[in-house]
Amino acid sequence: MTDIRIEPQWIGIGAAALLLVALGFFALSAYQRRARRKSLLARLERVAAAAAHQVLVPDGMGGFIHIDHILLTPRGILVLDTRRVAGLIFGGDQMSDWTVMGRGHRYTFDNPQPALYDRIAAVKAIVGEVPVEGRLLFSNVGKFTKGIPKWVVMLDGIEVEFPVVARGDPTFEPDQYQEAWKRLVAQLRPSPHLFTNL
Repeated sequence: MTDIRIEPQWIGIGAAALLLVALGFFALSAYQRRARRKSLLARLERVAAAAAHQVLVPDGMGGFIHIDHILLTPRGILVLDTRRVAGLIFGGDQMSDWTVMGRGHRYTFDNPQPALYDRIAAVKAIVGEVPVEGRLLFSNVGKFTKGIPKWVVMLDGIEVEFPVVARGDPTFEPDQYQEAWKRLVAQLRPSPHLFTNL
């Protein structure tokens, strides 16, 4: 019977190679997440005169509610709840659960519309009469197969629904909502929630 011996230096070289591959994978993933985050923020800044990201807003009952993004737009204040959901999404206004089917997996998540209404109400309680809108911003890696539910916008559609702010345009008057915006920003706290990379 032949005794196969592996030299200790080859074990060390193999372990080092595996470690380098793992580090490369994590570095590439981190780079891609950072690039997506930077791209998303740049996109949101184009449709807003001002923005706050990953914040906690008082909920009116002594607690706080997390909001991914709050934008000051020419139409008022926009509350965005961002979602990165890959696969085919089956969701509707009257459904309590939305289903996702992707590569060999299927799962459900709670209809995010009621939570969006709570976020809008929390902001509205602070800014008063200023118009407050909300949207569920989904990344382009998912697709709604039976039509897009109410208040959902895909990432590629954000600049269609909320046109780019022309800061030199005399018809855009960001000052009309500035007092309310300052009141809102003064009550925001940083959120511990992770940034959703679309």
